[in-house]
Amino acid sequence: MNRLFGSVRSRATLGATLVVAVALVTAGFAVVLALRSNLTAEAGTRAERSARAVAFDLAARTAYEDLTGLDGDDGPVQILDEDGGLVAASEDLERISGTATDEVKPRPAPPAPGDDDDDSDDSGDSGDSDDSDDSDDPDDSDHAEDSGGSGEDLAPGEIAGETTFGNGSATIDGDTEDYRFAAVDVQTHDRGRLTVYAGAPLAAEHSAVDTAQTAMLIGLPLLLGVVAGVTWMVTGRALRPVEGIRREMAAITASEDLARRVPEPGTHDEIARLARTTNETLTALEASVERQRRFVADASHELRSPIASLRTQLEVAAAHPELLDLDGAVEDTVRLQHLAADLLLLARLDAGERPADSLVDLAALAREETAGRTGVVVRTEPAQVTGSRGQLGRLLTNLLDNARRHARETVTVTVRREGAWAVLGVADDGEGVPEADRERIFERFVRLDAARSRDDGGAGLGLAIARDVAVRHGGTLTAGAAPTGGALFELRLPLVEEG
Repeated sequence: MNRLFGSVRSRATLGATLVVAVALVTAGFAVVLALRSNLTAEAGTRAERSARAVAFDLAARTAYEDLTGLDGDDGPVQILDEDGGLVAASEDLERISGTATDEVKPRPAPPAPGDDDDDSDDSGDSGDSDDSDDSDDPDDSDHAEDSGGSGEDLAPGEIAGETTFGNGSATIDGDTEDYRFAAVDVQTHDRGRLTVYAGAPLAAEHSAVDTAQTAMLIGLPLLLGVVAGVTWMVTGRALRPVEGIRREMAAITASEDLARRVPEPGTHDEIARLARTTNETLTALEASVERQRRFVADASHELRSPIASLRTQLEVAAAHPELLDLDGAVEDTVRLQHLAADLLLLARLDAGERPADSLVDLAALAREETAGRTGVVVRTEPAQVTGSRGQLGRLLTNLLDNARRHARETVTVTVRREGAWAVLGVADDGEGVPEADRERIFERFVRLDAARSRDDGGAGLGLAIARDVAVRHGGTLTAGAAPTGGALFELRLPLVEEG
């Protein structure tokens, strides 16, 4: 399991599927809620229309038995008086809930005025007065308004503008359904304030919502499966070059063949840039390893000659002490010592040894290193840099030794300030360095002519060490032509302003 979800492809597929799942579930809930709300509102509109049609007939003094809305074709209808009693209901209504009363059978109609002998016996004139009050006194309508559902003040024959809604169920002729009920108040001329409840079926709403939910329950997993499959294929196709790079790098590691390169896709995306950078790294690594191999081979070759010479002299001296060339043995020993010191310094530089951060005055360093040397002219001005005084002294010594081997008469050392740089120049009046070789002479163990032979001293490491020291100090060392026609070596280091 850890291996499965440890791949970028698996995580991308899982993430995309989860995001789509959350989005679809959220959208599905929103769609269902909106669908239910719209269909419920539509059912409420139909119920209100039915209720107002019945209220209109009541306001027009239509008798209960003549009301067309009570046939049950458009849904259940209840008519309640101001006391909440059921005075009329749909035909075949067997059960109802969600309205002000669950009664389904209307109350018996009250006796007509004057039919009751007891009423006429109790008080003649007062009875007539009561009858008159029942039909004409506006206080009755006020009482009906107080008891009405909407609370609006209504004149006789007026229908309330406010409609209240509710949900419930009803059974008509054995069929039970859910309904949306609308309640409308009407003030009649002869029956007081009445409340009409009319219902519209919610079967279409339930059916549509159930259909939508079923479609989502079936379609959601299918869609998620499609999303997961497409994401898996797309990420696999996108990551295929990465797998090719990984396999090639594994093969390079196993074979140790740094000449091989990883395949670069023809796209211009991040993977193509990764492959290109990987190949550039392999190229730099190959060059570094090759440089190290040449360095080891050249160092072995350079060491072999003085060691063989010294051994020969010692063997001759052991057999014939009178033939011992003591000066030659000492010269070979010194040469070995210098070569070993050069190799050790190069090894430290290659290892990334950081120079010290002490202040060094190049002018004072130039005067110190040229002291005691003949044929050297020094022209300086104060210029301070940061670095290792020992390494910078070694750099200047190597440049002076190189210039002495090539100069006819004079070596000139200058130190000047040039903008943000301190510039140290070492020039000779020799034959100079050909322009084509001005970079090659900084390679290790390179000698251009006989003047750079072992007999004249130098194994071809002096300028290479000088260039490496300059780079480690954040500067540059270049070769050019001197005004006198010889070679000019210029060292540029960041200048430190005197505080």
